[in-house]
Amino acid sequence: MPRGDGRLSHDLLPSEKGPQDACGVFGVWAPGEEVAKLTYFGLYALQHRGQESAGIAVSNGSQILVFKDMGLVSQVFDETSLGSLRGHIAIGHARYSTTGASVWENAQPTFRATGHGSIALGHNGNLVNTAELADLVSAQSSQGNGRATRVAATNDTDLVTALLAGQTDENGTPLTVEQAAPLVLPRVKGAFSFVFMDEHTLYAARDAQGVRPLVLGRLERGWVVASETSALDIVGASFIREIEPGELVAIDEDGLRSSRFAEAKPKGCVFEYVYLARPDTDIAGRNVYLSRVEMGRKLAAEAPADADMVIATPESGTPAAIGYAEASGIPYGSGLVKNSYVGRTFIQPSQTIRQLGIRLKLNPLKEVISGKRLVVVDDSIVRGNTQRALVRMLREAGAAEVHVRISSPPIKWPCFFGIDFATRAELIANGLTVEEIGKSLGADSLSFISIDGMTEATTIPKSQLCRACFDGEYPMALPDPELLGKYLREPEGRKPASGQNDQATIPDVDGVGTLTAGVGGADALRRP
Repeated sequence: MPRGDGRLSHDLLPSEKGPQDACGVFGVWAPGEEVAKLTYFGLYALQHRGQESAGIAVSNGSQILVFKDMGLVSQVFDETSLGSLRGHIAIGHARYSTTGASVWENAQPTFRATGHGSIALGHNGNLVNTAELADLVSAQSSQGNGRATRVAATNDTDLVTALLAGQTDENGTPLTVEQAAPLVLPRVKGAFSFVFMDEHTLYAARDAQGVRPLVLGRLERGWVVASETSALDIVGASFIREIEPGELVAIDEDGLRSSRFAEAKPKGCVFEYVYLARPDTDIAGRNVYLSRVEMGRKLAAEAPADADMVIATPESGTPAAIGYAEASGIPYGSGLVKNSYVGRTFIQPSQTIRQLGIRLKLNPLKEVISGKRLVVVDDSIVRGNTQRALVRMLREAGAAEVHVRISSPPIKWPCFFGIDFATRAELIANGLTVEEIGKSLGADSLSFISIDGMTEATTIPKSQLCRACFDGEYPMALPDPELLGKYLREPEGRKPASGQNDQATIPDVDGVGTLTAGVGGADALRRP
């Protein structure tokens, strides 16, 4: 019952082309409520954070039932499946894979038996000591703890689940999940927002840096934890506070308990403010939409343009475009119409689909932009394919000039904490000057916001933000490169060959010839 957790891509992953969001996690403790449906709606609000698989685990006090599958939340669940998930505690997960291939075995929540019952766990983020954790699980298993034996999952999340499930005291007596957590969590390195449960208790934990968001909310008859405050809003929960970096929260019939397993050293991901989080979410007390508008204002001050109209690359570029127009005095207009039913181009799994995606997604309003000098505001440039096609489209629609303005600095470094960017070699800003990038895009001019301008717009102190993808300053020590990677724990048959993009080859089964499967399809002939 497992699956990966955030987003990551780097030099070791040549098949990973585009950046992806972090995963979404949700948990609820609410006796008397339809917790599975609450979790479904919470995941619906977090769908933008992960679109490969979805799952919900529910406890009725005596057992945990897990339901998960590949696909969007709305594809995985229906009235029948949700109706079968009865209980008073639930956790949910919407996944994008960063460790472990995109297959059913890696869908979350993960599940393990414990010496006292069972545990289910969902993870947003990405761990950097997966190899070390795998060794700990192997040692645990060699000591005769059957609960720690390897299962089909190959993600970092299942390793943490196994460690939590298999802890014993010096006499070999199994520990409860609550007893195991303070022993296991300090050993886990990287970015993690965990939501997990046993039969009686809901738990939430956040890494010492607080890289990924995690918030606590109150229902009339219970508690909610979620990746973003927008998920609290959708289920009618009131925001209480953030789960603090290095904090473990436990919620059961005795109420809410908080303990600390690590000293807080805040380094929240600044890219959450730039792109990842929903605009109606608040992180660390700062609204994401207001941050993006302010980034646009600062961008206008830092990179003015002589133009007739400001337009956005919808939807993620819209707040910054509004801020740019406001600060520059250039009118804001709608120059592009978006098809709301097409996913983000940069979540598509292949280069070909990404290039097609912009045509599926955006269409220019020729009558509005013809003959105009345009400022086009977008949130980021990763590989440049989207912007290059966009500039060409606008020129074909009659734009006189196209000035591209980006509300984040050039992305030059890989993320190891839950965002799946292109490989460093594919990042267009790695090796090209801003002027060269602009020429590559076919733009009349190109400018990025400064790192200081971006961080000031969040109102969060720069020292408390992870900016590693922009400046290469990572908030924690990283292991050797060969110990990092999405396919670190995959068997050879499930590792994509160079040039493949998370595609898998299905070997001959019962006389069926070798087939090539798309993302998530590698397990199609062997899943239950």
